[in-house]
Amino acid sequence: MSCLALSLQPVNGSDILLQTREWFPPARALVALSAFRLTRFSYSKPSAASSAADPDPSSSSESIGDDPLAASGGQVIVGVESRYRVIYRLVNSIYVLGITTADQDNSVNVFECIHIVNQAVSVVVAACRGVDVTPEKLGRKYAEIYMALDIVLRGASSIRLAAMLSSMHGDGIAKLVHSGIDTESKIRGADSWAGVEVHSAERLAGIEVFASARFEVPPETLEAGDEVVATIAPVTQIEQSDSQDTKGEEEESEGPKDPFAASDALNKPEALVSGFKKNRDPSATDLTLALVGLEVTTLPPAEATQSTHIGVEGFEGDYGGIEFGNEQASLGETFEGFGEAWGGGLDPSEFVGPKNAPKPQGLGGLEFLGTGEGGAAKAAVDKAAEGKAGEGTPLENLLVKKTEMKGPEMYISEEISAEFRESLVARVGLMGAVYLRTLPPKTAGDKETEFSFRVDGTSAVKRFVMQSSRVSSVGNGLFHVRTAPSDEPIPILKYSLLPRLTPLPLRVRLTKRHSGTLLSVMIQYASNPELPAPLHDVTFILKLPVDPSLLKVSPKAMLNRSEKELKWFVPEIPLNGAPGKLRVRMPVDTSAEEGDEEIEVVGYVKFSSQHTSSLSGVCLRPASEGNTDFYEVNHKYESGVYTCN
Repeated sequence: MSCLALSLQPVNGSDILLQTREWFPPARALVALSAFRLTRFSYSKPSAASSAADPDPSSSSESIGDDPLAASGGQVIVGVESRYRVIYRLVNSIYVLGITTADQDNSVNVFECIHIVNQAVSVVVAACRGVDVTPEKLGRKYAEIYMALDIVLRGASSIRLAAMLSSMHGDGIAKLVHSGIDTESKIRGADSWAGVEVHSAERLAGIEVFASARFEVPPETLEAGDEVVATIAPVTQIEQSDSQDTKGEEEESEGPKDPFAASDALNKPEALVSGFKKNRDPSATDLTLALVGLEVTTLPPAEATQSTHIGVEGFEGDYGGIEFGNEQASLGETFEGFGEAWGGGLDPSEFVGPKNAPKPQGLGGLEFLGTGEGGAAKAAVDKAAEGKAGEGTPLENLLVKKTEMKGPEMYISEEISAEFRESLVARVGLMGAVYLRTLPPKTAGDKETEFSFRVDGTSAVKRFVMQSSRVSSVGNGLFHVRTAPSDEPIPILKYSLLPRLTPLPLRVRLTKRHSGTLLSVMIQYASNPELPAPLHDVTFILKLPVDPSLLKVSPKAMLNRSEKELKWFVPEIPLNGAPGKLRVRMPVDTSAEEGDEEIEVVGYVKFSSQHTSSLSGVCLRPASEGNTDFYEVNHKYESGVYTCN
């Protein structure tokens, strides 16, 4: 940010001109100008008082030049609450002022402000035809000066400034404003658009001509290409029978053909053997050629098949080796081990019957516990009837089936974020989305999902955004959706609520006390009694400033030392119950008297809930009463960034 405003202020009298940037309010510029005038007067008062006290003319002559702002140029910082830096140049009796902020972080380029003020001085001197600048001369060229200072304030190169100064007298304001750009282009050697436009039109016309042009290759070129192809890839010899067939086909193709005639393949007899060609290559029947690439693993040498004798005490014996036997065993003896139980020599038929035991029907004997004389007989009859009814029933019908979709389903998913400072809400925001779950593609096929619906309860909505490729607005809260089936839910609408009308499901307050080297923190929470259902499985997370060596919590919590987090899990928060409290106390390194900065402790809350109605009150309805174009399922809302500090 450089110069924010330019002004012309006479030594005596009101301001002549003020030109500001778009984002800088003129009222602030007037405050800076008034502060500059007061600063000038305050600097000149002591010299005036001394001249009145001492009537000696020599003393008054010595005070000339004591006013620091009477120099030809400089800068001064003015203002009390809002401080501004004013760069000034004194031309005859007119101050040319440039106003900018008085930042201390070097974000303002003071030299650029000085350059802009110098350009403004050049404009003023050129308008008055010399340094004899007076308010009367400025009034005669007020419009030209105003437009020129506006261009200078937004940044003008030296080339454009020279063009403006040359057209200040004699030419109109339009020439002053618009001729600078063309002049700068000419000086830099660039062509004007009037001269380049002809070439651009010729280029576009040439592109259009070449895009629509069609070229035909002469037959001589095609014949020469065929000869080159024949030399690169020579044609293989074809059997005489095949050549005769092709000749017959060529003779037939020479005559005119009926495009609606039936194909000759319909009258040909079905033949399988004729479809295969004989291969007369003698190498195809040579088996030695087929076994060329076959690799056979060689047997180990004879020394490797012999066993090694170990003579160590306690481990004597022959180890290793391969024994080849020539005895011919019977098939039953060879595979005898495969019939043994786990290879241990036990016949499984000695312990388990050869057939599977029949599984008892019914409830495993519980049906015989009926009281009364005919209880057992009645249970037996019921068991037999149940067995007959269960015959032929597939297993899938006995299992609990998943609920199948009857049609498209819609639900609302909302995410609420809030920030609490002490017990006050600092920030709050709710973002919602309307999701559409269509029938799966396996069920719906290529059929598109299309219906209309209405959105009610939008009095608190700040903004609506819809996915225009799938949804269109009919007006008066009516929407029409048309989309292809998908396996995943599709977000079709998104909205946000006004902060002042956003409901808070949970109010949280964090208080802390640092006494000595002990830090005590307490989190209080209370549910909104207007919620449709209580919150379940709420998680409170407290970010600790240090990794505690000792910790005292109430109620029990889980400590994560790597993340320096303390977590509480609350199963349920009643709607109209008393506020809950979570306490923790731990020692810290610094005491309350020594620590200059306050220890920062932040708490986070995570929760989610589902209900038939949304948290914001937005609801989905069919376009007309009685229609069931879609089914509204449970809506859900969850916490986004829900903090307290």
